[in-house]
Amino acid sequence: MVLAKTKLIVGLGNPGREYEKTRHNLGFMVVQRLAETRGADFKKCRYASALTADVQEGDVKAILALPQTFMNNSGLAVRDIMKFENVALEDVLIVCDDLRLDVGQLKLRLEGSDAGHNGLKSIAAHVGAEAYARLKLGIGEPKSPDGQTDFVLSRFSAAEIKVLEDVLESACDGCRLWLTGESARAMTLYNKRKDNE
Repeated sequence: MVLAKTKLIVGLGNPGREYEKTRHNLGFMVVQRLAETRGADFKKCRYASALTADVQEGDVKAILALPQTFMNNSGLAVRDIMKFENVALEDVLIVCDDLRLDVGQLKLRLEGSDAGHNGLKSIAAHVGAEAYARLKLGIGEPKSPDGQTDFVLSRFSAAEIKVLEDVLESACDGCRLWLTGESARAMTLYNKRKDNE
């Protein structure tokens, strides 16, 4: 019998009701939606500070995770899950927000720098490398660089929320393609800037 390959998809965000549906929690929103589409429920993980749910995609077992460590310490939960479940770095996908992309834009990369994102910075620090896949979702830029913290913790406008429905669906599709080894197809579909469309 061939054992199913285990992969890990982590949505980044901050735990707590006050942070729900804020820009910085877009990673949470995607992974929560992915679980909903599969009828999977999140439970408190017994070996990491995270909520986790298991789904199956073909012959791949996927662990969906929402770290409960707050954004700046996301790497603790990612490291602990990888270690306990014996997940290789190339089998990890991090879903997060990105200030440099407009709302409605997605970008899948198989590795890269943290680009100033504290959650990605924490993951690199705790797993010792940046060679993991990341699906970035645009949240737009603040009007002033000084207002970045308030901006990422703010909620989306009514107009942006309408756009987000399609974004969440596309992001879930991107996660499924990554799970089944179709990252190149996902990048072709989603790594488009608006001015190139």
